[in-house]
Amino acid sequence: MVHAYKLNGYNIVLDVASGAVHVVDDLVFDIVGMYEDKGREELIAALLDKYAAVPQVTREEIIEALDDIEALKASGKLFSKDRFVSLAPRRGGEIKALCLHVSHACNLTCGYCFAGEGRYHGNEALMSLPVAKRAIDFLIESSGGRRNLEVDFFGGEPLLNWDVVKETVKYARSVEKGHGKNFRFTLTTNGVLIDDDVIDFANREMTNVVLSLDGRREVNDRLRKTPGGGGSYDRIVPKFKELVDRRGGKNYYIRGTFTHHNTDFTSDLLHMAALGFTELSMEPVVSKPGEPYALTEEDLPALMDQYELLAREMLQRKKEGRGFTFYHFMLDLSGGPCIYKRIAGCGSGTEYLAVTPSGELYPCHQFVGDRDYLMGNLWDGVTNMEKRDAFSRCNAYSRSECRDCWARLYCAGGCAANAYHATGDIGGVYDYGCRLFKKRIECAVMMKAAEALETQPTRIPHPAH
Repeated sequence: MVHAYKLNGYNIVLDVASGAVHVVDDLVFDIVGMYEDKGREELIAALLDKYAAVPQVTREEIIEALDDIEALKASGKLFSKDRFVSLAPRRGGEIKALCLHVSHACNLTCGYCFAGEGRYHGNEALMSLPVAKRAIDFLIESSGGRRNLEVDFFGGEPLLNWDVVKETVKYARSVEKGHGKNFRFTLTTNGVLIDDDVIDFANREMTNVVLSLDGRREVNDRLRKTPGGGGSYDRIVPKFKELVDRRGGKNYYIRGTFTHHNTDFTSDLLHMAALGFTELSMEPVVSKPGEPYALTEEDLPALMDQYELLAREMLQRKKEGRGFTFYHFMLDLSGGPCIYKRIAGCGSGTEYLAVTPSGELYPCHQFVGDRDYLMGNLWDGVTNMEKRDAFSRCNAYSRSECRDCWARLYCAGGCAANAYHATGDIGGVYDYGCRLFKKRIECAVMMKAAEALETQPTRIPHPAH
């Protein structure tokens, strides 16, 4: 399978199974589009007719281009066979990561919060240190031969339970070497309670820090409000700047959410870049239809245009030496994730679990509070084997809509939680999110192609890997 598309002046041909990317001229682009549906002579005749007014496109030129395509096909870089369907794994067994909900309480009242203002549709609660320590022990016990283990401190707002966060890290550090493990910690925070202690500790112990900001002041403050109804922008931005500066500008993300109210989200990303932040992420809101902030079908064209605008702006800024990273455009065409990861995805419900303040286990943070998806607890382990088995079957080939999708090896079948909330089935497909994801990948591939062509003295007219 190939995916051929035009973007930013480039004709791009992506060979799905091999991952090879080719930037081609119009003639080759047209040949690729007809190659599997027409015989050789029929194809040549069709192209001679199409290019009758272009003298340089001769029969010989078409044959030369066809020969190039057939050579690439023979080398496995174009129209390659999918060798991976038989490798589709059933995940399970070892657990590598936990999302610790150290706080089911929050000091903001964000309008779009899927967690119901941090309480996950229950009562406010803070995780005790004994439960947090048990989570560390449980992860070690359940991780098998894995050495690198990940713990995300999440909420609600985890800084409301900051002492437990610090003591949990201290405990993990005290036991990791004895078990042959290495813990990597992430902190996700709205920033309201950041102070010198938080900055010093996070910059010493947290492998990554995720800072929540939706962009421009008026956009952020529309939905990210304090309990009194005020905005949070002016309180958090100076603290984020201080944390990032003292962190050396590395291993963090400013993570925003765009909604129906800011479909021009590139302006928010550029605003954050103007503030000095270079590691950026902006996610589409996922919500029930009918909410005033919910994305609509009518928003899609504008959102697609925004991704293209962002990609062009990022290319220009990189040339000028003032580039920034956008999480959803990060793509490694030469290495990238192993094929297991590209097929199996994030590992929710099997390799990755969320832990509530009381020690209950859920497939991920987006399922917390849904009793149908209670997986077990820290003391008895995973006991809901039916649900675990269902998650173990989620992969790039398990959904009928994904098997013939060109993007399947980039999304691994998509987010199970989004699919569940959109369709009622973790094996379903969140179509709106799929369309946005595919546009992001098209932009990311185009950017890689543009950067590669910048290093070449002339543009190659026929396929170039």
